[in-house]
Amino acid sequence: VSTQSTGSVLCARSFRSTQLGSRSVVNKFRFSTKKPFSNMSTDSIEAIIRSKGYELPEAAVPAFSYIPSLVSGNHLYISGQVPKRGGELVNNGKVGGNVTIEQAQEAARWCVLNGLAHAKKALGTLDKIQRAVKVTVFVASASGFHDQPKVANGASDFLIEIFGENGKHTRSAVGVYELPLGVSVEIEFIFELKV
Repeated sequence: VSTQSTGSVLCARSFRSTQLGSRSVVNKFRFSTKKPFSNMSTDSIEAIIRSKGYELPEAAVPAFSYIPSLVSGNHLYISGQVPKRGGELVNNGKVGGNVTIEQAQEAARWCVLNGLAHAKKALGTLDKIQRAVKVTVFVASASGFHDQPKVANGASDFLIEIFGENGKHTRSAVGVYELPLGVSVEIEFIFELKV
């Protein structure tokens, strides 16, 4: 065999090998561009609430001259919510007096649930909420009580349990001498909505 023909055979083999190698690289590239598996929960917000041992209550009818919720732009504003469970007020009184911090934290969770009930009524589904933005917590406080932030944690931690990272929010915790209907806690909310 001549040197020229031998060279041609070697070039052909080299070219074929290069083609096979290219196909292998392309196939690997195509495989690597598949979307990675996501372990994020696809449960609805209401399902998450039920998993925490709570049911979303019915949205209460306002007893005074205001609207309970308002959508403006991509934000939802919820008027101050009191802790109602089954239509009955929860843990009335003053924190640091006849109401313990733990009881007030439970009241704060019911404020969250009542706020979310109004959010559902306004939006049709809680799954339209993108994140919690601002929570203002009013705590009926006995003289000398200074742990309003601990009471507010009852609401804040609950929102994070429900919405995950999107439940984190800015917050004010305010001690007051009296609240409407003698409740121990009242909370108002601002949520950002999905576009």
